[in-house]
Amino acid sequence: MMQDTTEDWGPFGRPLFEDPTARALSRVGVVDVGSNSVRMVVFDGAARSPAYFFNEKVMAGLGAGFAETGRLNPEGRVRALAALVRFQRLAEGMNATPLTVVATAAVREAEDGPEFRAEVEEKTGLKTWVVDGREEARLSAQGVMLGWPGAYGLVCDIGGSSMELAQISEGRVGKRVSSALGPLRLQGIKGGQKAVKAEIAKTVDALLEEIGTDNKRLFLVGGSWRAIARLDMERRGYPLHVQHEYRMTPQGIQDTVKFIADHTPEQMRAMTGIGEARMALVPLASLVLRQVVRKFKPRDIAISSYGIREGLLYEQMPQRLRDRDPLIEACRWAEQKDARFPGFGRALYQFLLPLFKNDGEKRLRIIRAACLLHDVSWRAHPDYRHEACFDNATRANLGGLTHSERVFMGLALLHRYKNSRSGSRLEATVALLDEKEIKQAEILGRAMRFGAMFSAEKPGSLGELRWFPKKKLLELWLTRHAEELFGEVAQSRFQSLVSALGAESNVKRLRGTPEG
Repeated sequence: MMQDTTEDWGPFGRPLFEDPTARALSRVGVVDVGSNSVRMVVFDGAARSPAYFFNEKVMAGLGAGFAETGRLNPEGRVRALAALVRFQRLAEGMNATPLTVVATAAVREAEDGPEFRAEVEEKTGLKTWVVDGREEARLSAQGVMLGWPGAYGLVCDIGGSSMELAQISEGRVGKRVSSALGPLRLQGIKGGQKAVKAEIAKTVDALLEEIGTDNKRLFLVGGSWRAIARLDMERRGYPLHVQHEYRMTPQGIQDTVKFIADHTPEQMRAMTGIGEARMALVPLASLVLRQVVRKFKPRDIAISSYGIREGLLYEQMPQRLRDRDPLIEACRWAEQKDARFPGFGRALYQFLLPLFKNDGEKRLRIIRAACLLHDVSWRAHPDYRHEACFDNATRANLGGLTHSERVFMGLALLHRYKNSRSGSRLEATVALLDEKEIKQAEILGRAMRFGAMFSAEKPGSLGELRWFPKKKLLELWLTRHAEELFGEVAQSRFQSLVSALGAESNVKRLRGTPEG
């Protein structure tokens, strides 16, 4: 039963996770009213790894000119209000009401912020929750933790009018600070680039003193950081344009800041397709990022597509749900929704496990995810199914997955449907793996290819694999019933797996089964 009062449930105004064991998330809409953009996201699907059912933003520019006037940009107010009216109508049509509307720096600091909130409520019925800088930092950090269980380091969230920092470790948000280092705010500094750089340096030094330098991993949240990451990809010729979990180095960032300085916004837009309003802020944001990296000296820098909106979801998750693996939960959801035989992926994983008994937990997790996804693209045209599998794994909106793990899983799923990838358009992306990883992905793919067609039943009930890596021997032990299923095509796929392993094979009868 829903609560009648909104205060009991904080910003959401309703309990999202009434059952702490729930895996499914009912459709939930969140609106983030920022200084630069107004965005609505509707989440659905696996509760621990929600899918983006709907995602739309309007570059309203509410915070433009704030440094000079102390008020919201009049044109931005009109555009933001129109966007919120549209979002409310859309949410009604999607059964995603009530919307949760959160406003950050521009609305909380503007003289006419309360007036704007009242206008929004009058025109749409939506209540706008204003969060302060420390709360904004906490919610963004929780968004990072939704995507990275066990994440540790420093979360840096940049908006149009502010930049927040938050420490995370062991599933908790620690020290948090907020600053005025948003590019819209920096635009109002008089004295040219020299004055802007001086203000950035002074502010970053103050942040450093407050939060400390013991943060070897830096997570970047916010549209300006994502735009810089996209330009970093362009500069490097990086083949996989998935921003979540994209990694950059301190030296790479210095090189990309120079790359940005050497190109006009129009040139960079032509390279990336990034919108004019966003690209206009990139040069200033790049100066902030360069100073943050110089002063905080992180070893590892990762882009997070998850931020304040995802943090609002994480806020209400019971701990039992937070402790689940977002990758495995998303793959389970996909299997349940799209596979021909939901539940078969787990049985397939158990059947193939003897081949990978010496692999560490980190790799076994990816193998498990691949087995859950092995059949979700079955509706694709047979001639392109292998490529659809690869694209699904490498480009899906999944959390808890590095780029190399994406490619490994995608390559394995490609080989689930096709032995050869020669001449494929995917070779540039596959090159993100080394030769050993490519070989291991091929072995996994051929193993799934055999196990998935061996029987429509659970393969473990029909036989078992025994792998002797030192002897380079793969044995297949079959029940009497399974011998009838081990036909010509199954034998061919088994031998394909044996070949990938560079092994010899032996097929035997399991003890205790009738001779017939």
